[in-house]
Amino acid sequence: MNNEFFEALEMLERERHIPKEYMIEKVEAALAAACKKEYGTANITVVIDPEKRDMRVFRKYKIVAEVEDPTTEMTKAQIEAFEAERKAQGIKHKTRSRKRSVGSDYEYELHTKEFRRLSAQNAKQVIVQAIREAEKSRQIREYEEKKGEIMSAIVTKVEDSTGNVVVDTGISQAVLLKSEQIPGESLRVDDRIKVYALQVNSGEQRGPVVSLTRLHPDLVKRLFEAEVPEIQDGTVIIKSICREAGSRTKMAVYSRDPEVDAVGACIGNRGARINAVVNELWGEKIDIIPYNDDPNEYIKSALLPANVKNVYIEGDRSARVTVSADQLSLAIGRQGQNARLAARLTGFKIDIKSE
Repeated sequence: MNNEFFEALEMLERERHIPKEYMIEKVEAALAAACKKEYGTANITVVIDPEKRDMRVFRKYKIVAEVEDPTTEMTKAQIEAFEAERKAQGIKHKTRSRKRSVGSDYEYELHTKEFRRLSAQNAKQVIVQAIREAEKSRQIREYEEKKGEIMSAIVTKVEDSTGNVVVDTGISQAVLLKSEQIPGESLRVDDRIKVYALQVNSGEQRGPVVSLTRLHPDLVKRLFEAEVPEIQDGTVIIKSICREAGSRTKMAVYSRDPEVDAVGACIGNRGARINAVVNELWGEKIDIIPYNDDPNEYIKSALLPANVKNVYIEGDRSARVTVSADQLSLAIGRQGQNARLAARLTGFKIDIKSE
């Protein structure tokens, strides 16, 4: 039985990364709790030796001339009678005590089969809870390392009633809420998707360990970082990004090397790089524009695909833009989206007028 116990500890350490020392500590507490359930205020010692693969539980009494507390004291005559009774019951009796004089300690080994069912169940619950806590702590540590990053995930379940999906992130099973999915996407079991780790539960409150999303602008940013080597090595910088998930993203990029075209690097040969990102985002449109320190040129680029005639900077972070009459609706965009995204990208309040 001891071998099976230690093999189980080693399996938990190997497969779930739960330290063996942690589990030994929790098992000792669980056995002590079971004994307390069984024997009340008795003096209990749990000895677990992973080197010898040995686990024992001892109960200790003080040898006295006259018993005042029967849960912690015994006379020599009571000890002799107790040992004889156990022998008659066929219980293998072991002690750690050599002296049998008054004032000495008498310690004998308890066997788990002597625990009542309720006490054993209580010990099991303590151990199961310890495993859950250790699992959650491990997940929190690993997700903290992934916070603000993207992770590859596999859809394992789709909840028809809510639209939420369960995904396997490689760390644990986690829920991607319907409200955090890209509008219009239809996820199915076995789909491989990228998710962004938004928040990690510190463990102080109940709820999921990690909050996942596919709506955050940084999801797009991280996807481009993964696709574009020039971003990875720091040659191309993403200066600003804004997004209305499922519809359109605008991203301003800048090259620190005059020989490298920042926009071209992000688009890739025949659009290979940008298409990889667009496919991951279920066809979401992505406008990549060159960043410019000149706000006039920056705002003009931000309003693409509209052709802007003039930009007038008025006051603090405010601009008036004029376009030809046939470009007005294009500059504003459907339901004002193009103008809204341009304003968020540049940080300017933009007022668009036709000539």
